[in-house]
Amino acid sequence: MNGDEFVALLDRQVRLGLERLGHLSGAGEPSAELTVSRLLTIALKNELEATEIAAVWMRDTQELDVMLALARQVGDEAKHYRALCDRLKELGVDADRIDPRQNGYSPLFQYLRDLKGMLPRIAAGQFVREGIALVRNQCFIEYCEAVGDKETAALYRDVIQPDERHHHELGRKLLARYGQDPEHQAGAEEAARRTLELAEEIQEAARLKAGISRAPGC
Repeated sequence: MNGDEFVALLDRQVRLGLERLGHLSGAGEPSAELTVSRLLTIALKNELEATEIAAVWMRDTQELDVMLALARQVGDEAKHYRALCDRLKELGVDADRIDPRQNGYSPLFQYLRDLKGMLPRIAAGQFVREGIALVRNQCFIEYCEAVGDKETAALYRDVIQPDERHHHELGRKLLARYGQDPEHQAGAEEAARRTLELAEEIQEAARLKAGISRAPGC
């Protein structure tokens, strides 16, 4: 397969997983304790982990266009983090006292941090993880609108989602450009599969153990 054929195949595989995650993200009735503020606090961890992963990967990335894509992502995710802090403060939460690192990093972060190879990283990070963010954020936007929080819905719809869509589409272009080698293609497929798998495991654990659903991505 050439790069375009590989991306088309990967896109079909990933789309099925994203559809399943979107369904699971909105499954069940939200608990009474599930407020927008609580979900935004959870989102801070996602944004911080996304920022750090991109920064870690930049250290040993040789391809200039990939390095610059990661640099753009570091800035965007950090911007999202600050925007969420500002929104939490508007909702009466002292975001300056929140440290998302307090309970350690997620299994997905640990997997991505240790992932080797430029193509698997693009597949897992920019293409799949940002695709997951788009799906989960849309579910969160709908939840915010349902509970009457138009300001938070607008923040995600007008600021965060366009950035995540840019990261996802840039990942698609980079995969097509560099995904020519069958061995590298296989590694990228496995990284995409494992990322979806971990995301689903984390999401289901949060829903079943803590009643958390509708949580945004990164």
